[in-house]
Amino acid sequence: MKEKLVFRKLKETDWEQVSKIYQEGLNTGNATFETNMPNWNDWNNGHLKNCRIIAELDNKIIGWSALSPVSSRCVYGGVAEVSVYVSSRFSRQKTGVKLIGKFDRGKLKQ
Repeated sequence: MKEKLVFRKLKETDWEQVSKIYQEGLNTGNATFETNMPNWNDWNNGHLKNCRIIAELDNKIIGWSALSPVSSRCVYGGVAEVSVYVSSRFSRQKTGVKLIGKFDRGKLKQ
Protein backbone atom coordinates (compact mmCIF):
# COMPACT_ATOMS: atom_id res chain seq x y z
CA MET A 1 0.00 0.00 0.00
CA LYS A 2 1.35 3.43 -0.95
CA GLU A 3 1.74 5.88 1.95
CA LYS A 4 -0.29 9.08 1.82
CA LEU A 5 1.44 12.45 2.04
CA VAL A 6 -0.14 14.48 4.85
CA PHE A 7 0.18 18.24 5.36
CA ARG A 8 -0.33 20.01 8.65
CA LYS A 9 0.79 23.05 10.61
CA LEU A 10 4.33 23.01 11.92
CA LYS A 11 4.61 22.82 15.72
CA GLU A 12 7.51 23.44 18.08
CA THR A 13 7.72 19.70 18.75
CA ASP A 14 8.56 19.24 15.04
CA TRP A 15 11.73 21.31 15.34
CA GLU A 16 14.11 18.36 15.72
CA GLN A 17 13.04 16.83 12.41
CA VAL A 18 12.58 20.21 10.69
CA SER A 19 16.06 21.36 11.70
CA LYS A 20 17.63 18.19 10.27
CA ILE A 21 16.07 18.91 6.90
CA TYR A 22 17.12 22.56 7.18
CA GLN A 23 20.68 21.44 7.96
CA GLU A 24 20.70 19.40 4.75
CA GLY A 25 19.97 22.63 2.90
CA LEU A 26 22.65 24.53 4.81
CA ASN A 27 25.17 21.83 3.94
CA THR A 28 24.64 22.38 0.21
CA GLY A 29 25.64 26.04 0.43
CA ASN A 30 22.89 26.80 -2.10
CA ALA A 31 19.67 26.86 -0.09
CA THR A 32 20.16 29.97 2.05
CA PHE A 33 22.56 32.74 2.96
CA GLU A 34 22.51 31.39 6.53
CA THR A 35 25.63 29.50 7.55
CA ASN A 36 24.57 28.25 11.00
CA MET A 37 21.50 26.44 12.22
CA PRO A 38 19.35 28.78 14.31
CA ASN A 39 17.82 27.57 17.55
CA TRP A 40 14.05 27.17 17.78
CA ASN A 41 13.48 30.59 19.34
CA ASP A 42 15.38 32.46 16.64
CA TRP A 43 13.72 30.47 13.85
CA ASN A 44 10.30 30.85 15.46
CA ASN A 45 10.67 34.63 15.82
CA GLY A 46 11.74 35.01 12.20
CA HIS A 47 8.77 33.22 10.60
CA LEU A 48 5.09 34.08 10.42
CA LYS A 49 3.17 32.01 12.95
CA ASN A 50 0.24 31.04 10.71
CA CYS A 51 2.34 30.24 7.63
CA ARG A 52 4.29 27.10 8.52
CA ILE A 53 3.54 23.74 6.96
CA ILE A 54 5.11 20.33 7.15
CA ALA A 55 4.76 17.35 4.83
CA GLU A 56 4.63 13.96 6.55
CA LEU A 57 4.90 10.51 5.11
CA ASP A 58 4.27 7.60 7.46
CA ASN A 59 4.43 10.00 10.46
CA LYS A 60 7.90 11.21 9.44
CA ILE A 61 8.48 14.80 8.39
CA ILE A 62 9.95 14.83 4.89
CA GLY A 63 9.67 18.55 4.13
CA TRP A 64 8.54 21.92 5.38
CA SER A 65 7.72 25.41 4.17
CA ALA A 66 7.33 28.70 5.99
CA LEU A 67 6.92 32.38 5.26
CA SER A 68 9.02 35.13 6.79
CA PRO A 69 8.43 38.88 6.46
CA VAL A 70 10.88 40.64 4.16
CA SER A 71 10.88 43.81 6.25
CA SER A 72 9.27 45.33 9.32
CA ARG A 73 8.62 48.58 7.40
CA CYS A 74 4.90 49.21 6.91
CA VAL A 75 5.30 49.67 3.14
CA TYR A 76 6.27 45.98 2.97
CA GLY A 77 3.30 44.80 5.01
CA GLY A 78 1.99 41.54 3.58
CA VAL A 79 5.18 40.83 1.60
CA ALA A 80 6.93 37.62 2.60
CA GLU A 81 9.72 35.32 1.56
CA VAL A 82 8.95 31.64 1.20
CA SER A 83 11.27 28.89 2.39
CA VAL A 84 10.76 25.34 1.16
CA TYR A 85 12.97 22.47 2.26
CA VAL A 86 12.57 18.79 1.39
CA SER A 87 14.70 15.94 2.67
CA SER A 88 17.19 14.81 0.04
CA ARG A 89 15.77 11.30 0.41
CA PHE A 90 12.47 12.58 -1.02
CA SER A 91 13.68 15.00 -3.69
CA ARG A 92 12.20 15.00 -7.18
CA GLN A 93 8.78 13.86 -5.98
CA LYS A 94 7.10 17.28 -6.21
CA THR A 95 6.83 17.59 -2.42
CA GLY A 96 8.08 21.18 -2.56
CA VAL A 97 5.50 22.12 -5.18
CA LYS A 98 2.78 20.55 -3.07
CA LEU A 99 3.98 22.43 0.04
CA ILE A 100 3.80 25.78 -1.77
CA GLY A 101 0.35 24.87 -3.05
CA LYS A 102 -0.88 24.50 0.53
CA PHE A 103 -0.53 28.25 1.22
CA ASP A 104 -3.81 30.08 0.85
CA ARG A 105 -3.75 33.69 1.97
CA GLY A 106 -1.47 32.91 4.87
CA LYS A 107 -3.34 29.82 6.03
CA LEU A 108 -2.97 26.10 5.51
CA LYS A 109 -5.42 24.78 2.91
CA GLN A 110 -7.10 21.64 4.15
